[in-house]
Amino acid sequence: MYQKSILLKINSVFFAFPLELCLLLILNHFNFHFKEISHYYKRFCCFLKKYCPVVTETYYPTIWCWEGRAQTLLRPFITSKPQVQYRNELIKTTDGGQISLDWFDNHDSVRYPDDSTRPTILVLPGLTGTSKESYVLHMIQQSKKLGYRCVVFNNRGTAGEDLLTPRTYCAANTEDLEAVIHHVHNLHASAPLLAAGVSMGGMLLLNYLGKTGRETPLMAAAVFSPGWNIFASVESLEKPLNWFLFNYYLTTCLQSSVSRHQKMLEKLFDLDLVMKAKTIREFDKQFTSVMFGYPTIEDYYEDASPYHKLKSVGIPLLCLNSLDDVFSPGHAVPVEMAKQNPNVAIVLTSCGGHIGFLEGMWPRNCTYMDRVFKQYVQAIFEHGKQIISM
Repeated sequence: MYQKSILLKINSVFFAFPLELCLLLILNHFNFHFKEISHYYKRFCCFLKKYCPVVTETYYPTIWCWEGRAQTLLRPFITSKPQVQYRNELIKTTDGGQISLDWFDNHDSVRYPDDSTRPTILVLPGLTGTSKESYVLHMIQQSKKLGYRCVVFNNRGTAGEDLLTPRTYCAANTEDLEAVIHHVHNLHASAPLLAAGVSMGGMLLLNYLGKTGRETPLMAAAVFSPGWNIFASVESLEKPLNWFLFNYYLTTCLQSSVSRHQKMLEKLFDLDLVMKAKTIREFDKQFTSVMFGYPTIEDYYEDASPYHKLKSVGIPLLCLNSLDDVFSPGHAVPVEMAKQNPNVAIVLTSCGGHIGFLEGMWPRNCTYMDRVFKQYVQAIFEHGKQIISM
């Protein structure tokens, strides 16, 4: 008895209008596991349909900005930047480094006045992102309305703090993330904890989940516009138009970060070669892969690509991707891999770009991604136990 991929709603036609959201809640291939996996599938499917109905809605992109690259480029300029007052914390790492955490404590929470049990969301920004990114601020704004606490994990050296050791970050190495998760959990051991990663932050979170399985303080996770296969990502980003619009700019941002920490890094790396890079691949070849001890750039990219670790995720995980994301091409979204894990839901939209998902005539205050985030975290924190009872 072979199972089929279960689609709540499907429309993979690239430019179909209206655009249908497809939710892939996929079962295990193995016949002798079918009954058990089907049981878990029904739990998660029913749970999402009941408490996170946004994933079954039709997604209508902004009519004058439906193309993926346009959504990707314009979101930072179109969407508002809500005012958020952070409390900064610097934590030490075992290698002598430091990590900057920006806390939104939400002490005014009416729904969860007890600080010790207030639900907490750990937010992981993208490749060069920090707690100041508009998508992060919107996630915190949504969380504030629900009464939750947030903490943003800024990768080493990205948020203005000094590098104390010649080490930054990469998508494959989860040591800093593990330290942050345990630090946050130890501070608020009685508070439920969820993590949400965006772009490279999502990749890092996926690699962590693939490594830890069920052995994590996290009760659930969500990732938005993660790259699944870096080989496919860099190939897409090296196409002429994509290189011009995205690749070269991001490469210069990475180089600027290296320049800020030149005194700490120049003794171990050939920074002249790093500064000559014109693509992310060249930067990773000369800097990232060398820093983390990979023999070749191919070894690093294979290790950093989370698609082959998806089967090991042991907690509820919601993933949001768009088929027209040039950073994470639709053909690289691991649908077949997801079939091996009943804990994983992949939401695919035909349009939306990379961290775009703009909707409405003037999408300044809320995107489809924001609505998915809000409903999902609320569903997990307020009804998560029902996944087991369904």
